[in-house]
Amino acid sequence: MDRNTNTFRSPFYRPTSHLMAAAGPQDSGQSSKSKTLKGIIAGAITGGLEICITFPTEYVKTQLQLDEKLGTQKRYKGPIDCVKVTVREYGVRGLYRGLSVLLYGSIPKSAVRFGSFEEFKKQMVGANGTLNAHQRLLCGLGAGVSEAIFAVTPMETVKVKFINDQTSPNPRFKGFFHGVRCIVSEQGFRGVYQGVTATMLKQGSNQAIRFFVMETLKDWYRGDDKQMKVPTLITGLFGAIAGTASVYGNTPIDVVKTRMQGLDAHKYKNTWDCAVKIWKNEGPRAFYKGTVPRLSRVTLDVAITFMIYDNFMYYFNKVWKS
Repeated sequence: MDRNTNTFRSPFYRPTSHLMAAAGPQDSGQSSKSKTLKGIIAGAITGGLEICITFPTEYVKTQLQLDEKLGTQKRYKGPIDCVKVTVREYGVRGLYRGLSVLLYGSIPKSAVRFGSFEEFKKQMVGANGTLNAHQRLLCGLGAGVSEAIFAVTPMETVKVKFINDQTSPNPRFKGFFHGVRCIVSEQGFRGVYQGVTATMLKQGSNQAIRFFVMETLKDWYRGDDKQMKVPTLITGLFGAIAGTASVYGNTPIDVVKTRMQGLDAHKYKNTWDCAVKIWKNEGPRAFYKGTVPRLSRVTLDVAITFMIYDNFMYYFNKVWKS
């Protein structure tokens, strides 16, 4: 009696052990499949909402990373100057150039990320429903590599080329589909898969860090009650911490990836050659270009993403029982 009473002391606690014991192998398999599907759907919705909120900071970060130092002259003095120049020359809408590319790509990217994480987690989770430190890293790494291959690389390549095109003397791309047609006709299918190695390194390390930090903090907050729902604001705080950790952990990879996907990518033989040339020509500090705007974007991005995702998953688990 005391055990049952303790079990139900939290309004968020939902006992499942007796159900799992009664369920046969087929029922358990269906439940696992539905959790992955829930992750895909919740991730897709999350991706669309998140990018509409945070895109201007992504635009500024990309512009600063593409702003190579030519002698002593650079186009932008910093993030604020980049915003001022863009608004002066193109209006406020200029800060949203390339949004359609990310919007088209963010939905499948987020769906692949969270769906694959739920799938990897399903394969590795222990009897107590949690992952150890090693498993958290592997699940996050798998999610990041999956999204890099199936969604991020083509999306990011087109996005960077769109933003890069805007800063050229004679912009050519009239819209998303026109830009993609131009890229494919001139560079072939490989044109939208430039920087795939750097992107896999970036996304893999990104998600490994984020999911590791996020899952560790949530597990710490829950204590002994592993079924407890972490409050939305606490989830946002943990997401911000995870995002900050990922920025400082892999911005150098992000800079190399951006250069490999820009309109001047032909200057580099491969990812390693790009990194070497940045080091020789611009110095080690160049690997942290765009850190400030990226930090502001990613911190907000990851906080919003996990808040939205966790709430949709909580809702799905309440109304979607199978």
